[in-house]
Amino acid sequence: MRQQNTSVIFDQTHAEQYDERFAKLAPLRDSLHLLVGAVFADQPADARILCVGAGTGSELIYLATRFPRWTFTAVEPSAPMLDVCRRRTEALGLATRCVFHHGFLNSLPLSEAFDAATSLLVSHFILSSEGRANFFRAIAERLRPGGCFASADLASDIESLAYESLLKVWLRMMKDAVVPAEQIKNLHESYGRDVAIWPPEQISAIIAAGGFEMPVTFFQAGLIHAWYAQRNAVAMEPSRRS
Repeated sequence: MRQQNTSVIFDQTHAEQYDERFAKLAPLRDSLHLLVGAVFADQPADARILCVGAGTGSELIYLATRFPRWTFTAVEPSAPMLDVCRRRTEALGLATRCVFHHGFLNSLPLSEAFDAATSLLVSHFILSSEGRANFFRAIAERLRPGGCFASADLASDIESLAYESLLKVWLRMMKDAVVPAEQIKNLHESYGRDVAIWPPEQISAIIAAGGFEMPVTFFQAGLIHAWYAQRNAVAMEPSRRS
């Protein structure tokens, strides 16, 4: 992942207000989590789950509540966001099943392979296809052979008329969710500049290039697309990249 200063991007105030600010978009998040849970439902009863870019812990909390014997490792480069994640899990009595790692995936100590991993709305901040493939490969290297991976990102062909139409609907949804106008403007300007929005088939191919079998699209809402895939059964040597 591009080693940008996320402690600045997600400062303490932003992290504290993050979930409240996007509360009216919760139906999108909840639908995605519901389907991630279905994708992972056949994992072992004591599965070990890696959450890359865990943020404030929303998918971790959903999965931990639904699967009471699973354990989790939350990787998050923003210390304020990770602090919110930790406090939320502590309040729900889930923190004893979690490891919290402040940093990127390449600084996470090596451990027993994970059964499954999530990376939700993270990799679109990586602006090169090679960098994104390396990011996915770093996740694959942490999984057991056949381990399951769920990834979600903004995706579209930004050169198409369909994207222009859908973007208007997407930004209208943000406005209806009472996202401040200045923030909506910033989002619009960042798409294609600070956020790599690529065609879904291109992202699927990059996931496969990162060490996974054929990715399957299992969710789409507005600009958000999500895929699941299994780690290739062939042994992989750790590259220590993120």
